[in-house]
Amino acid sequence: MGKIPFIETEHGGLSESQAIVEYLEERYPQLPLYPTDVFQRAKCRELIQHLELNSEWVARRLYKESFFGGEVSEETKREASDRLAIGLDAVARLSSFTPYILGPSFSAADCVACMHFFMITQTTLKIYGADMLGRFIPALPDYIALMDDRPHVRRVMADRDSALATFVALDVKYDG
Repeated sequence: MGKIPFIETEHGGLSESQAIVEYLEERYPQLPLYPTDVFQRAKCRELIQHLELNSEWVARRLYKESFFGGEVSEETKREASDRLAIGLDAVARLSSFTPYILGPSFSAADCVACMHFFMITQTTLKIYGADMLGRFIPALPDYIALMDDRPHVRRVMADRDSALATFVALDVKYDG
């Protein structure tokens, strides 16, 4: 399907973040990605929704200009800035960064955050000349360093960088 993210399982390929995380959660219950407490599980899912729908999806409207050499309108930039501020404020309010985004354990929310934080930071630096994410999350540098120390995160980031470079080299037009 040409989708990223993608994993190969013993049963075949699987794409889409939520489907992959749920598969991993069920396939490897000894390594949970969600808290066991039912309310904390819901809080994890709540944070993921704010990361995806109210933050990254808003920033995605700017990717054409921030990553792919296109242009977006000033109106889109203003609207995205306003909506992104609301989304990032929600993420900051729901997060603890002690040391992971939801507390002492790595979770599905960290899987989502480490990918989206990079894209949001790079986009807002390019479009607005400032890291909007850092404005809302003072703990961001320590959190990014913690995530960068995880071997699997380093591998995923290297794969992402390679895929993005290939995408740009092919001069594929992004309509985001």
